[in-house]
Amino acid sequence: MPELPEKSSTPPLVLASTSAYRRELLQRLRVPFQVRAPRVDETARDGESPRDLALRLAREKARAVALAIGPAWVIGSDQVCACEGAVLGKPGDFDAALRQLRHLRGREAVFHTAVALVDPAGKLQVREVPTVVRMRELDDARLRAYLLAEKPYDCAGSAKSEGLGIALLETVRSDDPTALVGLPLIALCGMLMGSGFELLPVDGT
Repeated sequence: MPELPEKSSTPPLVLASTSAYRRELLQRLRVPFQVRAPRVDETARDGESPRDLALRLAREKARAVALAIGPAWVIGSDQVCACEGAVLGKPGDFDAALRQLRHLRGREAVFHTAVALVDPAGKLQVREVPTVVRMRELDDARLRAYLLAEKPYDCAGSAKSEGLGIALLETVRSDDPTALVGLPLIALCGMLMGSGFELLPVDGT
């Protein structure tokens, strides 16, 4: 992945995330960027809704890195999965992932994906893009087979829609096709261009 040099007259584009999935998505825009860990406490506050949690963490990640590095375009993002009152985070291991998929099967879940952008002047923009997913009614044997094949233990909801996990999904509804993977690129492109970042430079500019 190309990166801007540390000393540049142009404010850098920085992804405030250690997620390999977000890094891969941002690479689709074909612009140089840096990656910085935001070091933000992701614990939910009492009474905080899944949507509000995703929005707050996206803001805090972008602001934390912007404060640390100075003028830049800094992207923060977060995703929270909710299904019938339960918030499903990253499972971490096989047993937790199997419990999540058992809870999700045959049900609808909402993946609240938030993206925040701090521009070089310090102005903040933030958007939340929900994705509604209905999971197939699959038996435990097939859920186990999926988990052993893909090991999606670092994914909220325990399924990678960009991989074999698509077989677990019955329907997906969203305004932004990359939101479910972790970074809503349609929303982000609008935010970047609206803040003066040139995504599609023409010859001579």
